[in-house]
Amino acid sequence: MSNGQRIRIRLKAFDHRTLDQSAVEIVETAKRTGARVAGPIPLPTLVEKFTVNRSPHVDKKSMEQFEIRTHKRLLDIIEPTAKTVDELKKLNLPAGVDITIKI
Repeated sequence: MSNGQRIRIRLKAFDHRTLDQSAVEIVETAKRTGARVAGPIPLPTLVEKFTVNRSPHVDKKSMEQFEIRTHKRLLDIIEPTAKTVDELKKLNLPAGVDITIKI
């Protein structure tokens, strides 16, 4: 790969612990193969709130609130080698972590 190239990885998950754990795994893998890493940078957490009636009949005014928090992290792998790309493809990330890679 040519110099000045970088791989940008965005991670999304509902559970921040598994997200941070997989970010650490990616950083270790990239550093082991000789690439420099910027991050993980925490991006703003997306909070979706839902309000639902507890019961449609007598307790109409009684409502319950739920929220889904989507945690996000950003990683930049600077000057990746061919070995870095191969190792990243082999990584086994836990279920529930969504990963998008831009080169």
